[in-house]
Amino acid sequence: AFVPLRQLLSRYAAARPEQAATVARFHGLLESRSAALVRACFEPGHLTGSAWILSPAEDAWAMVLHKKLGRWLQPGGHADGDGDLLAVARREAEEETGLRALQPMDGVLGSPAAEPLPLDLDIHRIPARPSEPAHEHFDVRFLFRATDRGESLKLSEESEDLRWIPRVQLAEFTQEESVLRLERIAVAILAGSAGSSQE
Repeated sequence: AFVPLRQLLSRYAAARPEQAATVARFHGLLESRSAALVRACFEPGHLTGSAWILSPAEDAWAMVLHKKLGRWLQPGGHADGDGDLLAVARREAEEETGLRALQPMDGVLGSPAAEPLPLDLDIHRIPARPSEPAHEHFDVRFLFRATDRGESLKLSEESEDLRWIPRVQLAEFTQEESVLRLERIAVAILAGSAGSSQE
């Protein structure tokens, strides 16, 4: 179940050598926890997939106000046994935003891709709740572009709010470093891909 994910992580590490330590922690999880794709794996945690979604006009990001955490975040969720984290990210994005016309973008090149590299990897602590102990989410984050200007956002039961956050206003909604990092990386690669397409 982990072979495609290991290959994806290795490709990502080759493209983003500065992320070697984070990639090593992901590999360590896969080596030590056969149940890493299951949400009941609490020690140290489990895999999740999330989507950083660019608007059709490329001027905003789709974000949800998470009901349990009370923070503005990118759509995402548990793998629930699915080793294809791109598919997990897309499924969660569709469920949490109602968007269907989502084009995967390569997280290194910024171009449309059937098998894109992640935009980012993140490991974050989830606080203890009555139903579960504190644990970590090993989040594989992919870049998507919404392609249908006629599609409207649809709020799910998991979120308090859902909206297109203008890129220039992102810092007004969140100071989460892991979210701001998604913005920085995405802006940099999209600027690079736009420059290369004009050459």
